[in-house]
Amino acid sequence: MARFRARFWDPTGARYGTPTYPWRAAPDGLMTRRQLRAEGLRPGGQELAAQLMWQSRARGLRVAYLYRVDRARPVRPMTVGRYRALAAAMRARRTCPHCRIEQTYVISVRLGACVPCADGFEYSATA
Repeated sequence: MARFRARFWDPTGARYGTPTYPWRAAPDGLMTRRQLRAEGLRPGGQELAAQLMWQSRARGLRVAYLYRVDRARPVRPMTVGRYRALAAAMRARRTCPHCRIEQTYVISVRLGACVPCADGFEYSATA
């Protein structure tokens, strides 16, 4: 095993407190949240079983948590109430706080307003 990968090899959890594996070396039966979601599963309240660690040049030390597949539960189905709540949240993200007009795009957090309001454009009552 390469020296850089050996640094993250700790299957007993003695060094990091949790069983730790290097990138792409996780044992079968363990998946990340995204991998579980792709399979139609969710962690379902279980404790994390292990972690992946790797060194990134851009972001430094990275960690991904692993969960046991045999304890994972199916993703809860989308109900009418949840669908309405998500639609309302997205509508709020598209509504400008200054002019109160719902836009076709999500309002930028950096600008804090829709593009016309951020540019100083005034809406007229006739338009």
